[in-house]
Amino acid sequence: MTKLLLLGLGRWGINHLRNLNNLPVELYVAEVGAKQLDPARKLGIPEARLTTNYKDFLPVVDGVVVVTPAQSHFPICREFLAAGKDVFVEKPLTLDNAEAKALAELAAQNQRILQVGHILRFDPATLWLREAIAAGDFGRVNMLRGHFGGFKRPRNDSGVMFADGIHFVDLFNFLLGALPKRVLAVHHDFLGRGMDDVSLVSLEYETSHGHTWATIENDYFIPGKFREVIVCGDKLSAVCDYNISQYKIKTYANLHVREGNDFKGIEGAVHQIECPPEEPLLAELRAFLDSIKTRQAPRADAWSGYDAVRVLNAALESVKTGRAIPLD
Repeated sequence: MTKLLLLGLGRWGINHLRNLNNLPVELYVAEVGAKQLDPARKLGIPEARLTTNYKDFLPVVDGVVVVTPAQSHFPICREFLAAGKDVFVEKPLTLDNAEAKALAELAAQNQRILQVGHILRFDPATLWLREAIAAGDFGRVNMLRGHFGGFKRPRNDSGVMFADGIHFVDLFNFLLGALPKRVLAVHHDFLGRGMDDVSLVSLEYETSHGHTWATIENDYFIPGKFREVIVCGDKLSAVCDYNISQYKIKTYANLHVREGNDFKGIEGAVHQIECPPEEPLLAELRAFLDSIKTRQAPRADAWSGYDAVRVLNAALESVKTGRAIPLD
């Protein structure tokens, strides 16, 4: 049985604990304080597999699930990869381009699995959208729009773009199978923390489908919880609400038809798409275990993590300079 170490039991780490406890693994857990290990104790994890010093289990486990603050990702992942362990790390892979690239290269050199927690890649709705785009169902994809936001407590290890915007940056890269050519961004720091709490990012893609303009909005303020993506093609459009468990996608066969010098807007058929109700976190953890066994690269590999970090750092440069930043 695969021996996995869960490193971190914060707000999201608790969800990892719940899912890993239901998977066929021998689970070890590490946190900085003994009290923080109580959730693992309540689930019946033996005391011998709990620690406040993760290095205790480094020689024992086959892999690690890293759910710690973003600044700690690079040294922790580097340590486990260098020790020959497979790694699942929550997004972002790192905050720095060079560090993200170094981890991807180290994983490749050591022939280790390095999976990044780009959870939306494992949502059935995402797979439906990606396949429909690739099949040409949408025609030319003109626009992508995403709003990942809502009123909640801000994270203190990064701004809202790195905390939340990264989900849709990676999602759009995955849906289009490409990286943006240019990145333009505007940030606001209403709380005065020295980090963005509102983020508007514009991405320009050039793909086999043509030119696609994508926008991503993130915030900590608007009442409610928003996880919405809109895909607008010249044949079909879709609205996907990731808050919904099963009927996430609604498609619209709306068309613009030229009549002389004018265009006429024709509203077409509307269809509700049923997606299998599956918890994406459980799906990505299962995928990590499969990769450990098969040695096949994960769907959200280290290079996808590196690419997302590159886009976000280009956005930060755009905020500083006030201009669009080309992505090499």
